[in-house]
Amino acid sequence: MATDIISNHAAFVAQKLDGLSIRETQLPVHTVPEPKTSEPEVQPPHHVTEPKPVAETSGFSYPKSRISLVDRFIDEPRALRVAVIGGGLAGVLAGVLLPAKVPNIQLTIYEKNHDFGGTWLENVYPGVRCDIPSHVYQATFEPKTDWSDQFAPGAEIRDYWQGVATKYGVHQYARFGHRVEELSWDEEASVWNITVHDLSTGETRTDTADFVLTAIGRFNAWKLPDYAGINEYRGILRHASHWDADFDVAGKSVAVIGNGASGIQLVANLQKVVGRLDHYARNKTWIAASWAGDERTLEPQPYTEEQKKEFASNPEVYLKFRKELEDKYWRRFGAFFRGSPDNAALRERFTEIMRQRLARKPELLERIVPDFSPNCRRLTPGPGYLEALAQDNVEYITTPIARFTGTGIVTTDGVERQVDAVFCATGANVDMVPPFAIRGRGGRTLRDVWDPKGGDRQFPYSYLGQATPGFPNLFFVHGPHGTGPSGTVPHSVENQLSMYARFLRKASREGIRSMEPLARAADEFVEYADAFFAATVLSDPCSSWYNGGRPGQRIHGVWPGSAGHVTAVRREPRWEDWEYTYLGPEGNRFAWYFGSGWTAKEADAGSDMTNYLKVPGEVDLRDLHESWWELPGVKSP
Repeated sequence: MATDIISNHAAFVAQKLDGLSIRETQLPVHTVPEPKTSEPEVQPPHHVTEPKPVAETSGFSYPKSRISLVDRFIDEPRALRVAVIGGGLAGVLAGVLLPAKVPNIQLTIYEKNHDFGGTWLENVYPGVRCDIPSHVYQATFEPKTDWSDQFAPGAEIRDYWQGVATKYGVHQYARFGHRVEELSWDEEASVWNITVHDLSTGETRTDTADFVLTAIGRFNAWKLPDYAGINEYRGILRHASHWDADFDVAGKSVAVIGNGASGIQLVANLQKVVGRLDHYARNKTWIAASWAGDERTLEPQPYTEEQKKEFASNPEVYLKFRKELEDKYWRRFGAFFRGSPDNAALRERFTEIMRQRLARKPELLERIVPDFSPNCRRLTPGPGYLEALAQDNVEYITTPIARFTGTGIVTTDGVERQVDAVFCATGANVDMVPPFAIRGRGGRTLRDVWDPKGGDRQFPYSYLGQATPGFPNLFFVHGPHGTGPSGTVPHSVENQLSMYARFLRKASREGIRSMEPLARAADEFVEYADAFFAATVLSDPCSSWYNGGRPGQRIHGVWPGSAGHVTAVRREPRWEDWEYTYLGPEGNRFAWYFGSGWTAKEADAGSDMTNYLKVPGEVDLRDLHESWWELPGVKSP
C-alpha cells in the first residue's frame, strides 16, 4: 500500500483536478488473453476518437481514462504461491534457488517420500552409484571436497543432497509423505488446484498455487513389465528401484531383466555372489570405457586422505582440479553427429574394449555390439558387466520372454528357466507422461496430448522443453529436452531454475495472472528439433529414453543442441513467444504493473537512490543497470 506521503500527493492531485474540464476519451479495448492462434492476427491500427468536451472550466481539459490507478508501488511485487512437485536433485535446487531469486515467493515442495534425495533415496540395489564423477555431480555453488570415491555410491550422493537441503533451509518448504494425485487448472481464478494425498494420515485435500513446477525426475514412476503370468510367479519379484534388502541373494538362482544402467550395475555386482544368473536383454548396447575419459572400475576408486585434505585446505587447487574434470563433459558434443570422425572413433574404440572384456566368451561379441551408432542410447561405462557375462554362472539371453510361470520364465523358444528371484531393471515412464493427471484448459490432460498410445501429439510436445500450450503457469524442470547431450545435470538444472525465476519475477512484478507458450512457437520449436536430431546418431534405429523407447520416433530426452547452446537459450527468455492475461482493471497490462507511478524506496528518506554510482574500478559495463535486484534505493545483496 502507498505510504502517507504518496496518499497525500494523490489527494493533492485529485483536488487540483476537481472541477477542471475532463474530456472523456474512448480508448481501444485490449482483449485479454490475446488470441490463441498458431498464426499471428493482423491487428488494425489503434485509433483514439476525438475527445468529447464535458465542461469547460478554466479553459483546461484532459482525456478521461476508462481505468483507475491501482494503489501500489511498482517495486513491491505480489506474493506468488509456487508449488514444486518432487524432492530429488531438482527439487532441492528449487528450494535453494527460487527463494533467493524470487521476492515474496510462497514455496511448497511436495515429496511422496520421507526425505529429500529422489532416485538416490529410493534406489538401494547392490552396486548403485553414479557413473559421473562425484566432483561433477554436485551443485556448482556447494562443492564437497571430501567425496570418498571418484564415483560415489548412491548413499553418499543421497546424503550430499540432503545436506544441501539442510544447509540452505529447504526443509521449511517441504511436505514429506505427500503424494500429488492431480493438478487441475481453474480458469476463472487462474490458479492450479492441487489434489494431495497425505500418506501418513490417508487424508486427501486440495491446495492452490499460482504456478507449478514439476520436478519428478525422468525415471521416477518405475513399473514392472507387463508379461503374461507375471502375477503367478511365487519367487521374489522386485523392480531395481524397489529393492528388497532383506533377501539374501548368496547362492541363489536369479534373473535380471534389462540392460540399461541399473541392469548393468546389478549384473556386475550380483554375479560374484549368486549361484546362477540369467540375464535377459532385448536390445544390444554399447559399453563405454568411460563418459569423458574418467575410467571406471567395479572396485572402489577412493580418494586418499591427503587428496581430500588438499582440496579442503587449498581452494585454488580444488577449483583447478574441479574445472579440469568438469570441462571434459562439455567437449564431447561432436560425437553425437552421424558420420563424424568423433563418432567413428568411438565405435572403433568401444568395439575393441568390448572384445577384450569378453575374451572368455568371444561368441558374445556379435550378440552384444549394436548396429546403431554409439550415443544413440545413453552410454554406460558398465565396469565389470562384460566380465560378468563371460563367467560360467551367467547366461546371456536375447530370446524374447513369452511368459512367467510360478517358478520361472519361459522364452518364445519354449525354454523355461527356473529362478528363486527376478529383478526387473526395466526402467520407468520414459514417455515422460506424469504419473498423476494434469488437467489444463478445457479439462484436457497432459496425457491427452503426450501419450504415445493415442495422445494428440504422441510425444512430450512442448515449447523449448519449458511448457506446453494449453497448460498455463506450468513449467517442467529436468523434463523433456531438459539437458544437452553434453554438459552436466546439476549445471543444467540450476540454469533452468534460474530461467524460471525470471518467469516468476516477471509475473509477480507485472501483475501477470497467467502465461503460456504460443502454439505456433511450440510448433516451430518441434520443427527445429526435427531438423537437428535428423543429423545426429540420436535418430538411429535404437530404443532409448531419448525417444521414449520407440525407435524412429521423435527425440525428446535431450536438448537439440549442445549444453552451451541450451544455456545461452535459457539466459534470455523470448517473452514474445508467450501469451498473457493480467490483473488489474479491464485487464489493462499496465494498470496493476505501473500502480501509482511511484517506487516505495522513493518514499524512504534513508534509501540510497544513487546506488548505481560506484568506484570506477568496480563497474563492469556488461552488467551496468542490468541486475534485477539493483533498482535505485535497493541494497545490494
